[in-house]
Amino acid sequence: MTVKVIAEIGSVHDGSYGNSKKLIDLAKNCGADIVKFQYHIAEFESMKNAVSPSYFNDEKRFDYFKRTSFTLTQWKGLVDYSKQKKIEFLCSVFSIEAFKNLLSLGVKSFKIPSGEVTNLPLLEEISRYKKIRIFLSTGMSNMSEIEKAYNILKRNSLIIMQCTSLYPCPNNMVGINVIDEFKKKFKNCQIGFSDHTMDNVSALLAASKGANYFEKHITFSRQMYGSDAKFASEPEDFKIYCKSIKQANSILSSKVNKNNLKPFLSMRKIFQKSIIYAQNLNKNEKIKLNNIKFLKPDTGISANKYKSVLGKKLKKNVKRNAFLKYSDFYS
Repeated sequence: MTVKVIAEIGSVHDGSYGNSKKLIDLAKNCGADIVKFQYHIAEFESMKNAVSPSYFNDEKRFDYFKRTSFTLTQWKGLVDYSKQKKIEFLCSVFSIEAFKNLLSLGVKSFKIPSGEVTNLPLLEEISRYKKIRIFLSTGMSNMSEIEKAYNILKRNSLIIMQCTSLYPCPNNMVGINVIDEFKKKFKNCQIGFSDHTMDNVSALLAASKGANYFEKHITFSRQMYGSDAKFASEPEDFKIYCKSIKQANSILSSKVNKNNLKPFLSMRKIFQKSIIYAQNLNKNEKIKLNNIKFLKPDTGISANKYKSVLGKKLKKNVKRNAFLKYSDFYS
């Protein structure tokens, strides 16, 4: 199974085009396969007096989107820079206008954020374009809303992401069980996991359930200003995150046949035991259990065959600590 890690840059760039490019570099160097931004156009997305979330209310929401937005030329620059760095570009869109702007730049992958799942006009517009790939977040939606969105988008290439829109997400709200529910309900979709926890345990559990895509926020430092940074992974943590998920996938994808002992032939000789004479014995004596012992290495008659030698009659004298051989006995 192929797995891919999405580095969610979001708005951690705080409106800096230069930092955005550096964050693409960081994501690539840490092992991410996809880099994701958020395209906010304030006037098409939010009222000027819209309420801010409790975890970030230093600025009015509208003003924050306005201040940190990029021009279409800058977005093209980020799309092109991602291609140059050989990392896939993905972007969350919060309005039809944002979607169409990115579409005009040749962007092929879009994310529908958790808050837009009920924005059916946006979903219906996106669904018209069959050659794009869509990631559907489910962080604040119930199953009925998700099914409605699925029915609109099911003819597209669709990945449904288990997500919990709590920052940070507590362990009892991760919802790994939902991955199984999604797999049963949405059989023609791949399933992903958008991770808002502060470590990689939940992602590894999601991998064990068959998730294909793993999304996590990335930042230079949790001390940075903005709505995303304090819940994001710093470089070393993100590098471990990517490595752990891909290692877990390799383990989960590798089926082991317990009856294939070829990898262990040399180890078996070293660690298993042979049957050894416990004392000197004379010709014509019969082998009893107290005449033998079991010692490493397993280069003679293996200990698990000891019953095959009990009662056998020696056809020659044998020495203590010698390996038993079938040729020692009358047939």
